[in-house]
Amino acid sequence: MPAAPLLDFAGHQFVPLAGRALFWPRHGALIVADLHLEKASWYAAHGQPLPPYDSHDTLDRLARLAAETGARAIWCLGDSFHDRNAATRVVPAIAERLRRQTGSVPLTWIAGNHDGLSGGAWGGTIAEEIEIDGIVFRHQCEARETRPEISGHFHPKLRLSLRGRFVSRPCFAGDAKRLILPAFGSLTGGLDVGDRAIATNFAGDYRAMLVADGKLLSLPFPAALANDVTARQRSVR
Repeated sequence: MPAAPLLDFAGHQFVPLAGRALFWPRHGALIVADLHLEKASWYAAHGQPLPPYDSHDTLDRLARLAAETGARAIWCLGDSFHDRNAATRVVPAIAERLRRQTGSVPLTWIAGNHDGLSGGAWGGTIAEEIEIDGIVFRHQCEARETRPEISGHFHPKLRLSLRGRFVSRPCFAGDAKRLILPAFGSLTGGLDVGDRAIATNFAGDYRAMLVADGKLLSLPFPAALANDVTARQRSVR
């Protein structure tokens, strides 16, 4: 894969990707969270029609990153589908793409609060969580966890003021023991990385990280500033 910034976490080197994913060279693992496949069809079923292309776009990007990184495994950290009944709405073209993807690269579906253990309908392995080299991978981080932990669930986004204009980008949130991935799905929203719902998952200060122009941008987030939007905006200008 092309040269990329490295992120040291729990004694291992990971590659954070601008495509809202994490790559672990040691295991050749592409790690993503919160694909929320079939979100548009869920909204359509509830009377709010949206263009039915989100699953295609999400799977396009997943396949592209798998090829670019040379991934030997894909780990999806929960909420890969928008709801537990998504299988009833998956059209044949998406079903075939899922079967091809799980057939070409071993894929592990971690259970999420939205999709449970429904992901294995098209192949792959399903699990509540996994532990690799002392690091636990699950959907939502747990406050009492003492092991290093990588998770998703919160869809962190970093809001920046650039030349007087606010922009928002998916980002990673982490400290020495815990790393929260951005949402990978094409129709996923996001929660401000400084929101208290995210901040309370860290023992103290943490960092917001994203890849821009091939570099890892890392900004400190003092826990005391959680939910203080004005202070956070000043701190990242």
